Amino acid sequence: MKKALLAATVVASALTASLVAAPAATAAPASTGWDLPWSNHHSRTTSIPFTEATVTAGAGGTFTLKWKAQGVRRVEIKANGKVVAKGGVQGAAVVSGLPAADRQWFDFKADRGEGLRLADRLIALEGAVNFRDAGGYRTTTGQWVKMGEVYRSDALDKLTAADLAKLQRLGVKNVFDLRMASERTTGPDKVPAGATYTVADVFAGSGSFQTLPKSPDEAVKAMVDAEKAMVGGEGGKKAYSQVFEGLERDRDRAVLFHCTAGKDRTGWANAALLTALGVPADTVMADYLASNDYRRAANDAILSHLPAPQAAVYKPMLDVRAEYLNSGYDEVKAEYGTFDHYLKDGLGVDARELKQLKKDLLVG
Repeated sequence: MKKALLAATVVASALTASLVAAPAATAAPASTGWDLPWSNHHSRTTSIPFTEATVTAGAGGTFTLKWKAQGVRRVEIKANGKVVAKGGVQGAAVVSGLPAADRQWFDFKADRGEGLRLADRLIALEGAVNFRDAGGYRTTTGQWVKMGEVYRSDALDKLTAADLAKLQRLGVKNVFDLRMASERTTGPDKVPAGATYTVADVFAGSGSFQTLPKSPDEAVKAMVDAEKAMVGGEGGKKAYSQVFEGLERDRDRAVLFHCTAGKDRTGWANAALLTALGVPADTVMADYLASNDYRRAANDAILSHLPAPQAAVYKPMLDVRAEYLNSGYDEVKAEYGTFDHYLKDGLGVDARELKQLKKDLLVG
């Protein structure tokens, strides 16, 4: 069996191998038409005037900065303590010539209100393609999810020594492995020195996902069913409870959760976290669908080595699609009625813990 075909088989059997790219640190992606009818968030006055702010790394060490702010006259952006861009309520700038760094941070500051510290969402690694920051998003209340606190990723088994050293410098201290036993055996995690490793197997005890679909429609159904199992299955509830408990307990972050492709099991973990923090549904969806960009090259390589009929079956399993994530929220509504009830009754996150999580992970 060709290596590409074997890789696709492993990915499909796990129902989690995928591609994708996430948006840069941003607040207002294009609408997806997706909504959470049980959400009940209200806007409030925030100390952060920025309604949008993004950092996007480009070729040759360049960075594109964009922003919008309300009720201000001047915006100043610093990197390494030096001003690299200035403007008014809305602006954009391309910055180059900055010294090499594990991660380049930018401080957005207006002439009033609290500032923002942002970076490009993607963490460039040699052995992973979908390792990114969970933060950098604006909530419905005008607060922002901190960056550098929580990370999401694809498999860690191919991380190099340089990658591990970088993650150690970035402060990754807790790693949650969402993969099945067969995946962990085939590709054991490599974690930064001193980090705590926890198995949080989303599909533990499940007899599902043992056979491959035979048509594209069967593949789509398998992905939808898998998403529902993440929400309603005992393994999923236990695994995501572990992740949320780790996030709430570990005040000395950073926390990392991952699966094989970093798109399905990891995608639901991040979607649940962002939803709990009050990030708008469209933004959550954009973050979820971003895996399609970050993993595009890897997925295209797999599909290019398969006969066309087989590639057509595999593609839905390599994709992330809105209907997959929506099926998870449908399952939440069917089983729990509201997302808050899912957090409390499904994952054991009560109002006090959720309040503390927001206090820890939000600014503004």
